Amino acid sequence: QVQLVESGGGLVQAGGSLRLSCTASRLTLSSSIMGWFRQAPGKEREFVGAITWSGSTYYSDSLKGRFTISRNNAKNTVYLQMNSLKPEDTAVYYCAAGPYGGTYDSTSNYNYWGQGTQVTVSS
Repeated sequence: QVQLVESGGGLVQAGGSLRLSCTASRLTLSSSIMGWFRQAPGKEREFVGAITWSGSTYYSDSLKGRFTISRNNAKNTVYLQMNSLKPEDTAVYYCAAGPYGGTYDSTSNYNYWGQGTQVTVSS
């Protein structure tokens, strides 16, 4: 079955950077928009950003400028580069895949989800 596997999470000090990876298997990435979401304890899962096959990107307004999404189609992998991290960025980060044509910033648009990777930013 389709698998999305995230990696790269961890503990970082405020102001630091992390790069998350999401590698897909048994999935045709050319027909999928790839999204990143995050969920902090006690909060709903929120949209971080998304990227199309051609590399067009969309970001949450609140994160634009600090977070960057990219992809390597040959490796079936998408990345989330996070800079200038803040304690409020602490969350479990998920990658997801869904069809084009939907609402890319909504969890309901995505059919497949990774298991999540924990990011903890200390103050």
